[in-house]
Amino acid sequence: MAAIALPTMASVARDSWSTEQGAHGPIVLATGLWLILRQWRAACAIARPGSPWLGVAMLLPTLLLYIFARITNIVEIEGFAMYGALLSILYMSAGGAVMRLLWFPLLYMLFVFPPPDTVVAMVTQPLKIWISRAAIELLYFLGYPIAGSGVTIQIGQYQLLVAAACAGLNSLISLSAIGLFYIYIRHNANWRYAALLMLAIVPVAILANFVRVLILVLITYHFGEAMAQGFVHNFAGVTMFAISVLGIFAVDALASPLRRRLAIAGSNEQ
Repeated sequence: MAAIALPTMASVARDSWSTEQGAHGPIVLATGLWLILRQWRAACAIARPGSPWLGVAMLLPTLLLYIFARITNIVEIEGFAMYGALLSILYMSAGGAVMRLLWFPLLYMLFVFPPPDTVVAMVTQPLKIWISRAAIELLYFLGYPIAGSGVTIQIGQYQLLVAAACAGLNSLISLSAIGLFYIYIRHNANWRYAALLMLAIVPVAILANFVRVLILVLITYHFGEAMAQGFVHNFAGVTMFAISVLGIFAVDALASPLRRRLAIAGSNEQ
């Protein structure tokens, strides 16, 4: 396990965790391990070796995919293949009962690894176009000299490009990870409410990134491109992410009556 995990995790840390897209990786890894340790004694009590035939059937394809990704240096595929191999080993050594007990930490740990670039491009492009168009229409309505095409925004003498980092995908991934952790810790027993709260993450993340783009466009127009692309750019990203997290907490607080009704409905069914 160490032979395949350590080199891959080193590659993930070097290529993903040092970027804005994967900055949540170390937090997910630490909190995921903590969740597993919380249930470690209960898992050891029910641990029984799983079916070796089924374990080998899961292990062989993931190992082959891992070797291919390692040779070709595709870290996105390598991370998920390595994790699949580790889950196969866990099943063979501890059994299906342990995996059912640890289902959430094992699922949650998938956020440690960066998504494939094709998925990033497919999800990001519509978001980039929508956010760009919405920002242009709002600022044009307010009287700013602004126009654009696709993900390119022209305001005054400045031309800006709405990149993936400003299109909501990073926030969607990070907020989904944090939201899942928060929901599991606080509302583990109420899966209906947890599902509804997870749906709130998407509009919160998109709205926060829309505001981020608006702020950067306005700063560029009023104070220059150097100001918007320096410290202010990173600060706006961190601030909007913090506001998004607080927004999820606020939605949870406002929806507490709904949570109680769903809890009552669930108890009546039982």
